[in-house]
Amino acid sequence: MSLRSIVLLGATGSIGRSACRVAADFPDRVRIVGMSGFSNMEQLAAAANHLRPAVLAVPDGRSAADLRTRLDYEPREILTGEEGLCRLASLEEADMVLVAIVGTGGLRPTFAALEAGKDVALASKEVLVVAGELVMAAAARRGCRILPVDSEHNAIFQCLEARDPAHVKKLILTASGGPFRTWPEDKLRAVTREEALRHPTWRMGEKITVDSATLFNKGLEMIEARWLFGVGIERVDVVIHPQSIVHSMVEFVDGSVLAQLSHSDMRFPIQYAFTWPDRLAGSLPPLEFAKLGRLDFEEPRCDVFPALDLARQAAERGGVLPAVLNAANEVAVAEFLASRIAFPRIWDIVASVMEQTPDHPASDLAALLEADRAARESARRLAAA
Repeated sequence: MSLRSIVLLGATGSIGRSACRVAADFPDRVRIVGMSGFSNMEQLAAAANHLRPAVLAVPDGRSAADLRTRLDYEPREILTGEEGLCRLASLEEADMVLVAIVGTGGLRPTFAALEAGKDVALASKEVLVVAGELVMAAAARRGCRILPVDSEHNAIFQCLEARDPAHVKKLILTASGGPFRTWPEDKLRAVTREEALRHPTWRMGEKITVDSATLFNKGLEMIEARWLFGVGIERVDVVIHPQSIVHSMVEFVDGSVLAQLSHSDMRFPIQYAFTWPDRLAGSLPPLEFAKLGRLDFEEPRCDVFPALDLARQAAERGGVLPAVLNAANEVAVAEFLASRIAFPRIWDIVASVMEQTPDHPASDLAALLEADRAARESARRLAAA
């Protein structure tokens, strides 16, 4: 594999920081040519000073001025706003764009990257949850690859390589189960913000950590997998695996199952996305099976954690419903983190907003964004009631 030139969208988040470490491990194979950050200019400057990308993108002029004072080199350009993000995603010298922007903020830059003919390493699951059909069509039209960075989807990607989807019986996503996996239902009403942010395996941002506790993160991943791998939602399943060593599995029609295993470190899937189809020796630790001792699996408690059923319902109804589920969940999680609603109300609000939303086709991005806006408004009203 020759040198791959990459733009990092969301360089200061947990995925972006891990991506910077991967790039530093392989300077002869990975070159960061562009980088964006949202709020932490100190951290963005530190990453930029180390990797020295030619082009940077930040939210506004004030952020750009702040960033300039922190840089020890002169970038070719500092772009601002959503238009700047889209220009960065279209950077001529880039081969690949890593989209690691939280929420729906990654939608337009992803389309910009695909329209510019760039491969996309996708870490923002909301992009496919909200606009999967449109994104996959854009990738096919331009002949671009979408390489999954979520550990679960990257695991399935590795298991499926060069295999006919018709031979797949089931995609099996693994979930840690979160901090409340064994809690009785009545105890969940008293869950605190601090308890919900205490994930047993991964260290992530607040929103995704709460999503892991409710299992909405896995529900969103089910919808994402449906688009990434071209299978119906009825062929996507979830199993609880507390150790987070088996990152996902594929069951084939002959009864064989392939699994991908590694330590819980996001550098594994990021490195594979950056260097695919090659595998490179690096600094990541191998598994020592004798020390693992055991690997446990159990069925999710869907009667207590209804997020998976809601996600399956949204995928089955299709159209704008996955976007509605995602938007309502984002609002409900924010309300919980602000201590304005109880933990189980997250599920209730999402279910209510979905029930109130009529079926509507996902005809274009404007229709999806309007459904997103309306769902957020409904969710806020319900949270305030």
